[in-house]
Amino acid sequence: MHAWTEEHQAVRQTLRRFVKERLAPLTDQMETGEVLPYPMMRELIETFGIAALVEPRFEKIRERLARGEDSGPREPKQGGSFWDPTYGALLALEVCRENPGFMLAVGASTGLAGGAIMGRGTDRQKLEYGRPILTGEKIGAWGMTEPGAGSDAFGSMRTTARPDGAGGYVLNGEKCFITNAPYCDVAVIYAKVDDGSGAPLRERPFQAFIVENGTPGFTRSSPLRKMGMHSSPTGSLFLSDVRVSDRQLLGGRPSDSARQQGKDVFASERTSMLPMCLGIIERCLEDSIAYAKQRETWGRPIGDYQLVQEKLARMFMAQTNVENLLFRDLHRQAHKIPYTEADASVCKLYAARVATEVALEAIQIMGGNGYMQEYGVERLMRDAKLLQIGGGTDEIQISRIARDLLGR
Repeated sequence: MHAWTEEHQAVRQTLRRFVKERLAPLTDQMETGEVLPYPMMRELIETFGIAALVEPRFEKIRERLARGEDSGPREPKQGGSFWDPTYGALLALEVCRENPGFMLAVGASTGLAGGAIMGRGTDRQKLEYGRPILTGEKIGAWGMTEPGAGSDAFGSMRTTARPDGAGGYVLNGEKCFITNAPYCDVAVIYAKVDDGSGAPLRERPFQAFIVENGTPGFTRSSPLRKMGMHSSPTGSLFLSDVRVSDRQLLGGRPSDSARQQGKDVFASERTSMLPMCLGIIERCLEDSIAYAKQRETWGRPIGDYQLVQEKLARMFMAQTNVENLLFRDLHRQAHKIPYTEADASVCKLYAARVATEVALEAIQIMGGNGYMQEYGVERLMRDAKLLQIGGGTDEIQISRIARDLLGR
């Protein structure tokens, strides 16, 4: 794949109309917290028939469960996609031209939480927890990051899961900077298993657990104040002697691949930022071109000046490069070509950096107007900056790439 087809372009136009007519009028209210993103998320899912796209998969699951079977986890296809990745990318691209924060809330629920359950859960877990997330009935959160375990998410994790002697577990700990945490119905929580061996916490295995809101001891914080992505509520999850059954252990039984589960979700999260970044870049470039044509200084449009032309050219170069990275990733998914940690890190590192740079240049081209909220590019810049931090900072991506190159 090296270009959007006519069908893809038609889908983009349909999505763009929806974003313009339904999402854009609510962006300012979402940014202030007056309106939450979740009703619009459900409208989006319903309007484009996303639930219907995944329903056949659940019919097969129901048939197996009716026969008394529960398949247990299967090795997922890398990326864990449950609908055509191309249309998922088009959705993210078009939404992020207007409101990246809204897309972050959607992706964290359906992609991270829902994707983890659909990729590694038992049939019963997929039907009971995964389906309501994918259809928008419930909101999901993915609980990995902790106050002292961000970049070193696996080694420094302090949340623990103690077997209760009856087949279940007792969870204690805190997760922070979690998208959708203040309003989530279901959370996938990663915790170190305290098996009584006395092994140092860093060396203990960890597992993923499905925790429902309303479980005694499970508390959600209020939304945090932050620099950008205001349309995406972020908060903390607190676990104080939270008891879960063995049916809430992701996959239904202890797994030696929990670390790989987490890495798979991280890799999927990193590559999924490509269409988000492309949407930001496209919008900033389009608005900058329009502004450069109509804004005059000394009797000439500022687009006549070479310094402005260079900015526009570099912004277009960034757009072309990120679009080609996205096409490469979609080709890989379509042909089930495995990717390394370095591959995913390259996508995130480059795309997030240039998205932020392009947004900053858009502000610079528009001058004082660009600094005002009315023009929108300052919001896109603040939103883009999060993409250089969430899912692993730029510095972590560089480290992952170098270690892969050096074979370490």
